[in-house]
Amino acid sequence: MSDEIHYKIIKLIEENPNISQRELAKSLGVSLGKANYCLKAIMEVGLIKLKNFRNNENKLSYAYILTPKGIEQKAAITTRFLKSKQKEYDELKKEIETLKKDLAAEESSR
Repeated sequence: MSDEIHYKIIKLIEENPNISQRELAKSLGVSLGKANYCLKAIMEVGLIKLKNFRNNENKLSYAYILTPKGIEQKAAITTRFLKSKQKEYDELKKEIETLKKDLAAEESSR
């Protein structure tokens, strides 16, 4: 699983612990099955846990809780994700500059 998916899942869960898998899948732009797979993978490594609120009137009420390990890993994942996006941005910026120069050279030769 990519850092981008890790980051987005942890961020969404942190913002809304009661998010459903269906809502999570929609927010991520992935299938429900993939969202379920990703959540299970993150739970298996101990970054989040699922808590059932049995005393709640709605017996199906669950919440995803970031574990201390999850909170720690969130910082590391965020750093890696940010570096990756910064690199993509820098490469795209270079490509745009090259395209602008090529276009200017093409226009001036006409």
